[in-house]
Amino acid sequence: MQTAFAPERLAADPQLASSEKILRTCVHCGFCTATCPTYVLLGDELDSPRGRIYQIKDMLEGGKDATPEIVKHVDRCLSCLSCMTTCPSDVHYMHLVDHARAHIEQTYRRPLADRLMRATLAFVLPHPGRFRLALAAAWFAKPLAPLFSSVPALARLGAMLRLAPAKPAARSATANQRVFPAAGERKMRVAILQGCAQGVLEPAINDAAIRFLTRHGVEVVQAEGEGCCGALVHHMGREHDSLASARRNVDVWTREIEAGGLDAVVITTSGCGTTIKDYGFMLREDPAYAEKAARISALAKDFSEVAIRLGVTPARETGQAVTYHSACSMQHGQAIRDEPKALLKAAGFRVKEPAEGHLCCGSAGTYNILQPEIATRLRDRKAANIARTEPEIVAAGNIGCLTQLRPALGAPCVHTAELLDWATGGPLPEALQGRVTERRLAAAE
Repeated sequence: MQTAFAPERLAADPQLASSEKILRTCVHCGFCTATCPTYVLLGDELDSPRGRIYQIKDMLEGGKDATPEIVKHVDRCLSCLSCMTTCPSDVHYMHLVDHARAHIEQTYRRPLADRLMRATLAFVLPHPGRFRLALAAAWFAKPLAPLFSSVPALARLGAMLRLAPAKPAARSATANQRVFPAAGERKMRVAILQGCAQGVLEPAINDAAIRFLTRHGVEVVQAEGEGCCGALVHHMGREHDSLASARRNVDVWTREIEAGGLDAVVITTSGCGTTIKDYGFMLREDPAYAEKAARISALAKDFSEVAIRLGVTPARETGQAVTYHSACSMQHGQAIRDEPKALLKAAGFRVKEPAEGHLCCGSAGTYNILQPEIATRLRDRKAANIARTEPEIVAAGNIGCLTQLRPALGAPCVHTAELLDWATGGPLPEALQGRVTERRLAAAE
């Protein structure tokens, strides 16, 4: 794609220079349209990656403020990154749309209701204490979700209430434990991301991952001072907040490296993993953090990447039919496609895959709150494809996907780490209690 950016602007703004290189990589081929969820649903070129690229180019090249039309179509992007998997020219759409969102945040004044909703999400979700209080309040208001959803002006509030769990999860008994020793000879020492929303919604996921890792000779550290990875605010264009989160975590994990060494930073939420693996790029222009951030990004590993290195030796009979839902941040953002399925098969499960596995389920961080109509259509499409596989269990490696899919599926949805932990000697996941057949459970126990 030809560009006409003023050379002096590119020299003065490294972010603009990076985006200009991405724009020049695009050859207009349109392969991305076939795998873009919003284009598949809406059929509008402006809601395809190619269409958004044209709009972003026009906005950035001319140094223009964002317009309501551009904001509408960029906001509809899920950042699922399916287009990056499809693109034959290696257009790094993720960095381009992230830049566009930051530019929108700086140059566009959203309507009051939109500003309030986004400010509330940014204030609550990245902070476990605030999020826990918000969920307690949502429990009382949850019966009003259908009413709110039926009123267009309140649809986002209805979406939030629908996503809230029926009951708050109990806090993990190990939340304040800093070090989990390896069983037997230590093979690795890792830090595990505690994060924000997942630890409130389902602390059992990290508990399962820690049990699996320690059982396989890994010392696990929950580093003090670590917090939200920054992904939630990053995808809302709140660049200052996301970089502050990145710097805090880089500092925390660097101290762990210096204190006892780390072989990996393990992440059980793939949406977080995509962002942490990008810390090196996000902080590349910060002389105090560029080298440290690149080091952390190189150490960042999804749970499945570490587990596949350790191997799986089943401690009980499984055999259930598990349909594996590959989160977009896993398959497109991190190019992790085979490891989770190989692990489940090694643990004895019969692994199935749904049709249209490349299409997003509609979760996408805060997307299912900010764009509830599109998110619901994508969820129902994904759920229908999963249901056709007739699963006994649905597995995924991202809390957002699990939360999004559960209301639309009859089968229990659990994290891959929980299944691997159970298969190798851990407790039966709560979601499977009463759902695993007596024959298999008896054989397993």
